[in-house]
Amino acid sequence: MKAVVCEQYGSIDNLTIKEVNDPTPGKGEVLVKVKAVGVNFPDGLLVQGLYQAKPELPFTPGSEFCGEIESLGEGVPHLKPGRRVICMSPSFGAFAEKAVVNCMMTIPVPPDMPDHDAANILCAHGTAHHALKQRAQLKQGETLVVLGAAGGTGLAAVQIGKLMGARVIAVCSTDEKLAIAKENGADELINYSNENLKDRIKALTNRKGADVVYDPVGGDAFKACAGAMARNGRLLVIGFASGTIPELAVNLTLVKEYSVVGVFWGSFVQHEPKVFMENMQELFTWYKEGGVRIEIDSSFSLENTAAALNHVMGRQVKGKVVVTTN
Repeated sequence: MKAVVCEQYGSIDNLTIKEVNDPTPGKGEVLVKVKAVGVNFPDGLLVQGLYQAKPELPFTPGSEFCGEIESLGEGVPHLKPGRRVICMSPSFGAFAEKAVVNCMMTIPVPPDMPDHDAANILCAHGTAHHALKQRAQLKQGETLVVLGAAGGTGLAAVQIGKLMGARVIAVCSTDEKLAIAKENGADELINYSNENLKDRIKALTNRKGADVVYDPVGGDAFKACAGAMARNGRLLVIGFASGTIPELAVNLTLVKEYSVVGVFWGSFVQHEPKVFMENMQELFTWYKEGGVRIEIDSSFSLENTAAALNHVMGRQVKGKVVVTTN
């Protein structure tokens, strides 16, 4: 089978496509024929050696995908070959024609969900859902500020924030990106390229500040939001797409009485699998009802995985990117 291989941490362009042996499922595992792979910002960081996880070299990146079960390992009574599933592989390996994954990290795909949507709902929408529901405990009528609101996880937060009854303020770097956020339900828009982010948040909230901030960006945007939080607010730390991990002036949290809350979806999935599955069923319901949708920016072949990763890392993506194997 073909697989994308990272032999040394460094440039994404150094990734190669190789013929490798088909993996064999062990106890509690399934072998899945990969149909579509969701491309996420951490995938690019991983290849460059900039992510918190550092797999042993060489390895195949990619963790979120949709496919069809080809064979079962020992002790997998609840699944059958031919079943279409969404998979999450903490050990990576998704950018390949076939992948082995723990059976507990496979979820049957609703029949009305296309492969490219199924491959992209886990990480982006799963992160946003967990962040807003479990970590922020977002309440109806609260104000939610979403940074990077045109990216995959940002658009997910806009959609889910609206479904949970929040007033959503979308923050992007261009009017074109803001238009996408508006189409997905944002109530107010801030272009931080030509507006002062802190001042605009305060103006749009009548000086109260944001109840919840969803921040996958970090950098200067985090610092601006840290000064524009409401009392009892929750500043959610999702990631650092800007490339800069900011420092927090903790005196602000004391004076303003707000919380800074870390969100690590992968840890949540491992430590609270039952709640994770409940979240996914709610996401599937919202998808069926049309409240949750997957905006696909572009599609790449497996051979062009490096180009797909570079596209995502360039932060010009509106929605999600998918890699297909056929």
